[in-house]
Amino acid sequence: MSNPIRVLVVDDSTTSRKALVQMLGDDPALRIVGEAADGVAAVRMAAALRPDVITMDVDMPGLDGLAATAAIMAQSPARVLMVCAVGEARQMDLSFRAIAAGALELISKPAAGEDLRRWGRRVAESVRLMAEVPVVRRRKLAAAAPAEGREVEVFGLVASTGGPPALVSVLSALPRSLGIPILVAQHMAEGFTPGLVRWFSQSLALPVEVAYDGAPLRPGRVYLPPDGHDLELDTDRLLRIRRASGVHCPSGNRLLHSLARACGALAGGVVLTGMGDDGAQGLLAIRNAGGLTFAQDEATSVVFGMPHAAVAAGAAATVLPLEEIAAAIVRHSAPRS
Repeated sequence: MSNPIRVLVVDDSTTSRKALVQMLGDDPALRIVGEAADGVAAVRMAAALRPDVITMDVDMPGLDGLAATAAIMAQSPARVLMVCAVGEARQMDLSFRAIAAGALELISKPAAGEDLRRWGRRVAESVRLMAEVPVVRRRKLAAAAPAEGREVEVFGLVASTGGPPALVSVLSALPRSLGIPILVAQHMAEGFTPGLVRWFSQSLALPVEVAYDGAPLRPGRVYLPPDGHDLELDTDRLLRIRRASGVHCPSGNRLLHSLARACGALAGGVVLTGMGDDGAQGLLAIRNAGGLTFAQDEATSVVFGMPHAAVAAGAAATVLPLEEIAAAIVRHSAPRS
């Protein structure tokens, strides 16, 4: 039997902390090695205990979850899961800034009326999944190269675990004068999309929009689907929003398949860091249609699962480190008409 996953639970509420400790402790694959009631204690205990995974409350007095995560990642890097109230804008903003600082995942606090045991099982599953992720340090993104070479008219970007900071790294290096739209499918638990959009809007030169059904594509825009929906492009080049029904939300495969159908050789696709294989078949459809396809390399991926699946399927024509993806998008983007 493998060793249990060692977990540090951080929450300033004694009631919430004890409840989470009890629920996680019921999972035989997990072992609680410590409890911290504030960020200062969390930083100290992370260094002393070296847990495999830390569940981190966001809003705490003194050193909040963002500052504690930044300190932990600088001093004793660990896998951090942020536990956030999705209805509170400040907590959402702090959580996404913590993702930028190195946290891996966002977990919503239990909704009113939600069964706490069910919520605890959901958190335990996230802890088990994140325990498999290697702790990595991100590199600084290089500036985008001048546009040149073959041109496409739209790019689709797909990501999961580790995706939000990777997307910000790529998208923030794109110039406001970019001549094509960018469509994004970032796996995200329902309730977190507004926070992701706010973070993108604060970080990018390009305007960021939540797509609506039937909206026309506009150049130099970044489009994301609404909470709980998939994003697609139809053959009239109109955005289509569908309620997500698959395992992954939003679906990278559905997005990239739609770009292959709508744009053929004028479509481009990128599969970034993430668990599983979402995006591989959609990227293959773009490549088979004559479009451009890229995958993030293993060295710069938090999790190489999705890019590896794209490479194994023969879908990625080129494998690039994260810092070269923005340059590739710029280089192959059609000029604004």
